[in-house]
Amino acid sequence: MSPSRALLGLVAAVVLVAATGGAAPVLAEAPAAAPDYTITVDPAATGPAIAGSMYGVFFEDINFAADGGLYAELVRNRSFEFLPADNTSYRGLTAWTPGGESGGTGSASTVNDADRLNERNRTYLKLALTSPDGGRYGVTNSGWNTGFAVRRGATYDFSLWARSDSPAGTPVTVVLRDAAGEPLAAPAELTVRGDGWTRYAVPVRASRTTDAGRLAVLAGGTGTLRLDMVSLMPRDTYKNHGLRRDLAEKIAALRPGFVRFPGGCLVNTGSHYGYDAASNFPRARSYQWKDTVGPVETRAANANFWGYHQSYGLGYYEYFQFSEDIGAMPLPVVPALVTGCGQNRATDDPALLQRHIQDTLDLIEFANGPASSQWGALRARMGHPAPFGLTHVAVGNEENLPDAYFANFLKFRDAIAARYPGITVVGNSGPDDQGATFDNLWAKNRAAGVAMVDEHYYNSPAWFLGNNRRYDGYDRAGPKVFLGEYASLDTKLFNSLSEASYMTGLERNADVVRMASYAPLLANIDNVQWRPDMIWFDNDESWGTTSYQMQKLFMNNVGDRVVPSRATGKVIEPKPITGAIGLSTWATAATYDDIAVTTPGGQVLFSDDFSGGAGQWTPVEPRGAWSVVDGGYRQSDTAALDTLVKAGNITATDYDLTLKATKQTGAEGFLVAFGVQESGELYWWNLGGWNNTQGAIQKGAGGSKEIVLAKPNSIAAGVTYDIRIEVRGTTVRLFLDGAEWGSFTDNQVTEPFAQVITHDDATGELIVKVVNAQDVPAVTTIDLGGRKVASRARMTVIAGDPQEQNTRSAEPIQPVTTTVGGIASTFTRTFAPNSVTFLRLRGTPS
Repeated sequence: MSPSRALLGLVAAVVLVAATGGAAPVLAEAPAAAPDYTITVDPAATGPAIAGSMYGVFFEDINFAADGGLYAELVRNRSFEFLPADNTSYRGLTAWTPGGESGGTGSASTVNDADRLNERNRTYLKLALTSPDGGRYGVTNSGWNTGFAVRRGATYDFSLWARSDSPAGTPVTVVLRDAAGEPLAAPAELTVRGDGWTRYAVPVRASRTTDAGRLAVLAGGTGTLRLDMVSLMPRDTYKNHGLRRDLAEKIAALRPGFVRFPGGCLVNTGSHYGYDAASNFPRARSYQWKDTVGPVETRAANANFWGYHQSYGLGYYEYFQFSEDIGAMPLPVVPALVTGCGQNRATDDPALLQRHIQDTLDLIEFANGPASSQWGALRARMGHPAPFGLTHVAVGNEENLPDAYFANFLKFRDAIAARYPGITVVGNSGPDDQGATFDNLWAKNRAAGVAMVDEHYYNSPAWFLGNNRRYDGYDRAGPKVFLGEYASLDTKLFNSLSEASYMTGLERNADVVRMASYAPLLANIDNVQWRPDMIWFDNDESWGTTSYQMQKLFMNNVGDRVVPSRATGKVIEPKPITGAIGLSTWATAATYDDIAVTTPGGQVLFSDDFSGGAGQWTPVEPRGAWSVVDGGYRQSDTAALDTLVKAGNITATDYDLTLKATKQTGAEGFLVAFGVQESGELYWWNLGGWNNTQGAIQKGAGGSKEIVLAKPNSIAAGVTYDIRIEVRGTTVRLFLDGAEWGSFTDNQVTEPFAQVITHDDATGELIVKVVNAQDVPAVTTIDLGGRKVASRARMTVIAGDPQEQNTRSAEPIQPVTTTVGGIASTFTRTFAPNSVTFLRLRGTPS
């Protein structure tokens, strides 16, 4: 290393230390050496305007994000509706423990009969009390996870609906306790009188702090006491609208332009049990907004697609109210009655489809209609006489049946346009960033003149670093893009850096990409169905991931217009596909045999017919039951997911992998890997994936896998398939039983350096945004095209170890803001390794 380059590394290290909590960042002196990169502003061009709704948030009731999360209710299973239909482990008394105190006796059971609270709240608690001489008997709620959090001095509003057949009434004691049974507040008393359902309420003030609280509801005397909707709500919620303050404040701090809700997969798939058009009891049907409005005791319960119960205490009214509270545009998603998210079915009931279309029209009336209208009147009764100002509605989410979906979508769009022509109806392009479904749906959306199309994808950091220019070639006159879900599939800083790089491309193409929202917003650390997510929480704490900090930086510094600029500098060229080969299964038993890797000239690089056992193979993912059976290598555990064994180390750049594969039994087909690296990077040919409906080439990196190529495909059990994979550098051809199945070339250039410049009309500032997603500093000359700027600027940096992440115990990745000098119409800066830097430059008179 030359002395000058060593000095640059030292300066960059100082900046890096400052950005991660050390001394303040300092301006690096302009180096004598030529810069690694140049950024040049075009002085004559005008860039696209950036909408105020450019960046938003995506909320789905996944990872216990609503009940036990953003919705502040502390009682779990407050209406005793947790049932096996939601989750096989659930019962009516889930989270409740019956018991007596001071000699109190009785019995507790959940009942669904004619004495229910109402037709939508059917199950209630029945206490048979047998304590004539004192003592109390009742139930204790364990809350969410390890309990619930209470804070010393805070007030909590307890309420319940109850009825008693005791002529003298039934005394009820409300007690807050910790996990050891010690009191957290003075007991509260009330008396239930009369055998008709009545709501009772009493405040409770906590005298101690804990994150493991319990709620006991204890009754004295004899007779039958019926209870339902047992609630304990903090009085201190976000803007007094019933949402957990710390979570709502973190979301508000993002300053999102929109809120997409309520999903996600749970919208169009609803539950695992299909649609139910007739029953007034909404379990076993898709998410429907009318189930979620009105008084909470009349709202439906429903089975959640993610395997748990939804109380709908956080419903459509609350979504609209929260969007208004944080100054964001509401963007509801309604079911198209064509499933996505790995499922393939469409309703064939025209009446049911029409009912959902009418429900969507009613939803718009609920949001925007006058208080004199049917649904506007309900909104007014709930506390919001003024309209919410809804402008966009999305129909469907990640549908896998493009023809069925789009036929339904057009019916929705036509009905909405006829009644509400000012509403933008958003279509979608399926679950992936490319492939047959994506292309099909985009063609349909373009041909039909759809205003906006929702794209979704979750990919590796390498994909995001290699696809910064994705939207450069999109048709400027075609549908606009709503990037409704995207993320790099992990929670480390490097993932966030790759996302930041990609976001510079989103902003540069703001005339095409009008809105974008990251992956699911919230995750309860003890109940995770999906990751990554932006904000994590437990009972009393919450913390933003590295991507939260990155999204916040971008969302708080958007600007109003793109200032056209270009960057030049080094890129990372693609490498040939080399490495080990691998065998895998997913929920399937399969056998492999006669494996060989040869050069095009016939030289054998690897072979195994398992006549000598399986000693050449080592587990990468040690799951499943691998053994040699009847001369082949078999994985026999149909419950095992994501198994993987590997062998060999192919260093040749041109080779053929051949083998025989037989599915024995199970849900899917088989997977053949190649290019397997010690780092975890690999490719695999997934045949019979997605419940034996699709084949795909997937590229894995960092624990995630993105789809490179996909098409319909199924694998029959008991049939032996001949597989050949021809690798020529970065080009791969795939043959199944001698016929070419597909091919791809993975020659994407990786761009670790990315930038965009925007203008803030309110402040008159240029915002220079630079991403350096590599382990070396980036010496960069910035030419502002003759623009006059002040010599000092405000600089915000996020930087650190690319493998670092924010956790409950520590949040090391934080933005650091300082003032720096040395700014001019042309200046040079060294951007730290693995960093994102925002420079806000003030203009000066010419």
